[in-house]
Amino acid sequence: MSSSCVSHHHQAVRPRHGGRLPRPAAASSFAPPALPLRRRAARAAATSAEAAPGVAPAEEAGRLRGAAVLAEMAEEAAVWCAVHGLVVGDRADPRSGTVPGVGLVHAPFSLLPARFPASFWKQACELAPIFNELVDRVSLDGEFLQAALSRTKQVDEFTARLLGIHEKMMAINKKEDIRLGLHRSDYMLDSETNSLLQIELNTISSSFPGLGSLVSELHRTLLNHYGKVLGLDSKRIPRNWAATQFAEALGKAWAEYNNDSAVVLMVVQPEERNMYDQYWLVNHLKESYGVTTIRKTLAQVEAEGQVLTDGTLAIDGRTVAVVYFRAGYAPTDYPSEAEWRARLLMEQSSAIKCPSISYHLVGMKKIQQELAKPNVLERFLDNKDIAKLRKSFAGLWSLDNEEIVKSAIEKPDLFVLKPQREGGGNNIYGHDLRDMLIKLQKEQGESLAAYILMQRIFPKASLTPLVRGGDCFEDLTISELGIYGAYLRNKDKVILNNQSGYLMRTKVSSSNEGGVAAGYAVLDSILLTDE
Repeated sequence: MSSSCVSHHHQAVRPRHGGRLPRPAAASSFAPPALPLRRRAARAAATSAEAAPGVAPAEEAGRLRGAAVLAEMAEEAAVWCAVHGLVVGDRADPRSGTVPGVGLVHAPFSLLPARFPASFWKQACELAPIFNELVDRVSLDGEFLQAALSRTKQVDEFTARLLGIHEKMMAINKKEDIRLGLHRSDYMLDSETNSLLQIELNTISSSFPGLGSLVSELHRTLLNHYGKVLGLDSKRIPRNWAATQFAEALGKAWAEYNNDSAVVLMVVQPEERNMYDQYWLVNHLKESYGVTTIRKTLAQVEAEGQVLTDGTLAIDGRTVAVVYFRAGYAPTDYPSEAEWRARLLMEQSSAIKCPSISYHLVGMKKIQQELAKPNVLERFLDNKDIAKLRKSFAGLWSLDNEEIVKSAIEKPDLFVLKPQREGGGNNIYGHDLRDMLIKLQKEQGESLAAYILMQRIFPKASLTPLVRGGDCFEDLTISELGIYGAYLRNKDKVILNNQSGYLMRTKVSSSNEGGVAAGYAVLDSILLTDE
């Protein structure tokens, strides 16, 4: 590969200095282009043969030198990804999501780390153990979860099915003595208020601990080589141990189950192009803890699984100590009743669930909105922690709030409409938001309960070199920081409650959604600044 970084904007490259992003006039579904790998030296030479009008020759020469450095970095980075396992399945290869080792491409990534103020980084890291504890305490209040989601289940079949399993566990007084949570709390820096605001809290299938850790190492390697030229210090990139720390939590949970012959069951989707992110955890578990992991779909669990009379979960004759969900968070994961039977079967067992049905429900958007109401956090946490959490809460409202709904219809670009769904591509913005609210108002009834309204966050945008499919291009981007948290408890003993690394995702600023696996964003890391 010999490619220059092609800009989608008429600006020279800068090492990711921010500029204020204007509020978009309308919603857009732009995703970074997945261009084919190709040589672009000829095109680069053609477009660079003469200086742009009004640009001094010396400035143009500096721009060309910068472009040459980025092209060299992009090639070195692509090679690094290949030899270090920073890879995903290629959508162009139909077997890439089912057959390991077939159809690999590098994961999409930013060529340079995103600048992030050290003070906000510290704040986000300090929140992780508090959110971990909050999830655990809310999960134990079954009546709260049932009541908070009672209206949502009337209009959302997926929520209703999850609540049905939860209700069955409450009816038999099912206790989860050993509780494991692997969470990720996502944030953006709001330029309007100069504050760190939470977007959501993920309690099931918090993805990219494996590949996210690698991007931090990639950027550190690149800055060790090119940092002096770019004026960037690799020591300002925080170490990211997400993969090893998640593996540690799974390993310690396995040890608490106290059965040396038991395995970890990773529940996966039938097609998974992000399987290598998962295999990093599998490898760490085996190498560091001697723990075997088996990967099964929900349908396979239903076909091969059983709960023995003593509560043991057995899959194809093997005892399962820990069930780790990397599927089961979306309605599409349950195409038939077989998948729902599998979910109930696992929940009924004595295996440690990550997450349990209660932990899963705590991560729902409606619960996030309920916890943001006055005097609700006080039900679960101490005052010193409550103030820290509330500082990070964006505005969250149910659609029962007529005044807020009226404001959102008048100024839709200031809000996001969120359904009870995980994964990218579900949120509603701009004119679509206004139209949906008007439609819901006309329908009246319980349909309003399927959504929540959230304050829209306006981060600063910066011009960033991105690499996707072997192709380097530049665009205006915004970034989202996810802080991983690991929590393990056995009855009254808290064994782990840690901040466990981070995930930085960067997306083109004209794109509303932010999922890497869904094709909206690229993987990134952070460069701490004193700003």
